[in-house]
Amino acid sequence: MEYRQLVRTVKQATRNHAGLMYHRLVSHIPHVLVVTVLVVVAPQLSTLTPEKARALWNTAVNAPALAMACWAAALAAYTYASSRPQPVYLVDLAGYKPPVELEASRAKTIVHFSRCGRFSEQSMAFQKRMLERSGLGEATHFPMSLIRLPVDMCDRTAMEESHAVIFGVVDEVLRKTGVDAGDVGVLIFNSSLLSPTPSFTSLIVNRYRFRDDVVTHNLSGMGCSAGIIAIDLAKRLLQVHRNTYALVVSTENITLNAYMGNNRPMLVTNTLFRVGGAAILLTNRAGDRARSKYQLIHTVRTHRGAHDQSYGCVTQEEDEVGEVGVSLSKELMAVAGEALKTNITTLGPLILPMSEQLRFLATVVLKKVFRAQVKAYLPDFKLALEHFCIHAGGRGVLDELENSLKLSPWHMEPSRMTLYRFGNTSSSSLWYELAYCEAKRRIKKGDRVWQIAFGSGFKCNSAVWRALRTIDDAGESPWTQDVHVLPVDVPKVVPIDETSYQVPI
Repeated sequence: MEYRQLVRTVKQATRNHAGLMYHRLVSHIPHVLVVTVLVVVAPQLSTLTPEKARALWNTAVNAPALAMACWAAALAAYTYASSRPQPVYLVDLAGYKPPVELEASRAKTIVHFSRCGRFSEQSMAFQKRMLERSGLGEATHFPMSLIRLPVDMCDRTAMEESHAVIFGVVDEVLRKTGVDAGDVGVLIFNSSLLSPTPSFTSLIVNRYRFRDDVVTHNLSGMGCSAGIIAIDLAKRLLQVHRNTYALVVSTENITLNAYMGNNRPMLVTNTLFRVGGAAILLTNRAGDRARSKYQLIHTVRTHRGAHDQSYGCVTQEEDEVGEVGVSLSKELMAVAGEALKTNITTLGPLILPMSEQLRFLATVVLKKVFRAQVKAYLPDFKLALEHFCIHAGGRGVLDELENSLKLSPWHMEPSRMTLYRFGNTSSSSLWYELAYCEAKRRIKKGDRVWQIAFGSGFKCNSAVWRALRTIDDAGESPWTQDVHVLPVDVPKVVPIDETSYQVPI
């Protein structure tokens, strides 16, 4: 093989997956050696004597072709080592704990809604029924813009809400990790329904004086699963930008997205969504592994937007009188089930033991090849994972996944208690759940955590983490004041006594 052709082979190989690249490059080294033998050694074999053999050996050792072969082997080893995926570590995380004055019991919520003057009696009765079945507790949080009367839904109050959440979690995660904002090379922010100009990433850069070459991405319109999308994006960027930190901030804005009309599919969000946010600091610095909590093992993203039913099951739109809200269709649970099925079909082979994979494959062969009437086998993910953080989108979603994945109440506890204590905080809910596992001292070294998120579009995204150490002390956490009284039993229906809340005079 000629020198130039070998160089082209090496360059082409570096564009491929590390393992494939290594295989292709190393597979050409024997060719170089064969050419060396044919060109240098073969012509002299016919008159080979001991003296000539010794001279031939010295020639071969010093031959440029052999040197090139050694260079190729060294280049292959270096290229393989340098192109292997960089490990991504989670150094620490922070969840937003709103102040006490923003807490709203379920009775206070219903009384306050009724005093807004925008809902019909039928709409109030519907929201009360939904809230009684929602799984939410008595101390979730609304922004001040929706607690005061009259409600003050405008850009100014929306930004006040977002500033409090964003600065709160970023301050905390930088303080907990001791990382200076100037050391952060990648910044990713996600908020689905509020996207101001300048962007939220620009707001954070300005507030904390990030360096001029920081790489920023502002994600909007991607729903409750955007937190995992942001993690996946950070993972990919950390393969390119070496020896740095990535800061991910996930939140949602409630002020401008409460619905004040009487369209039932849009009223559901009023009973579920609450104030919340999280900040996560990731790194690819090898020196930070020892102090990091987790290593990111897999991310799997599923997008079923090509299917009309999936695309239209969660939409922001105006009702018949011009009130803007997010409409949830009746097909939402079926759509979520299909998205989850696609997602775990991809994730399963990456994490499941071979016995579970073979059982699944056997049922597929029986159904597809032999047309046997057998029930599809759902692998037991508890054999591969210790902890499950399922997006706290609502009680119905959690019930469905508990049955589908055959999880125990213990596995569902982080998600159910997050819904109970903080409500649906959109993309940040997964981090409240992980923080709950830490606060309960559940995380042991080597444990694997599966985060599952659903979002409009329709999307289902997963992330799998492995604990690098046992977490005996979670430190400052949104659960600090509540962890000792949780979990609590949450009946399927909890009636609301509106008389238990007295309106301040």
